[in-house]
Amino acid sequence: MTEIKTDFKAGVTTDIEPAAPLPRSVTMTPKLRLPPLACDAHCHVFGPFDRFPLPSDRSFTPPEAPEAALRTLHDSLGLARAVIVHSQGHGRDHRPLLDALAEGRGRYRGVAVLTPDTAPSEIARFDAARVCGVRFNFLAHLGGGPSAEAMRAVTALVRPFGWHIAVHVTGADLIRYADAIAAIDARVVIDHMARPDLEAELDVCRAILFRLLDSGRVWVKLSGSDRLSEAGAPYRDVVPYARSLAEHAPERVLWGSDWPHVNISGPMPDDAALVDLIAEIAPSTALRQRLLVDNPIELFGFGPSDDVVL
Repeated sequence: MTEIKTDFKAGVTTDIEPAAPLPRSVTMTPKLRLPPLACDAHCHVFGPFDRFPLPSDRSFTPPEAPEAALRTLHDSLGLARAVIVHSQGHGRDHRPLLDALAEGRGRYRGVAVLTPDTAPSEIARFDAARVCGVRFNFLAHLGGGPSAEAMRAVTALVRPFGWHIAVHVTGADLIRYADAIAAIDARVVIDHMARPDLEAELDVCRAILFRLLDSGRVWVKLSGSDRLSEAGAPYRDVVPYARSLAEHAPERVLWGSDWPHVNISGPMPDDAALVDLIAEIAPSTALRQRLLVDNPIELFGFGPSDDVVL
């Protein structure tokens, strides 16, 4: 198995210490061959810091992980497309995301983090740059959950553009806000399988996700296996849960790497291991085609063939 090497730098610090550990500088290539036009539906970029310094209003300090490093990783893993999610590590500064979208020339779509005071002209500019969603974070270290009024206001702002609403919750948040999520008048994407505690919340979270998926408006990202796992790499204890979601609603599941894996407490995952886990989560060729190609085309607006401008 060959290796791909990437250089990373620790974040430039002011009042917030950098998250640890850094992403792996050496990643193996996966054994699983992905279908053409496979999509990483959840990843991030940070920097380059000499062009996009970290702002003081960030909620954590990420490592430098620019689009060039993301592209190198995706090429080695067999991923042709990606959805880059803006992160609180850059505060409200979306320039790194917009720059990455421009560099991708059709390879990427984006997800923004907005507030009710965001100008419609700004949203139109983001939309023209291939942003197609807005994210609400409920986790405390990312600023805590927005108010119901703020969610309604932001949803109304992006509705004319047909954007989806990405929701980043823990299992406890999903249980608490299930009705509010079900009431969102837009397509909704639940990040990281709702991050349940596998030992305490799994059954109730799975039941809630099944109900939300059955609405026909909710999608779920089968990402974050390394965050959910109690056993550690290669994260097989997460497979039954992830596979149950894929089998329940194969037309509304997505897969994401979550690169560069910020704010984790355990060992840094190897992205090749996460890719190889797809073979167990989606064991059939047909299901992998839906998970990695067809569903991203439907939700994120990718073309049915390679639309990257070379």
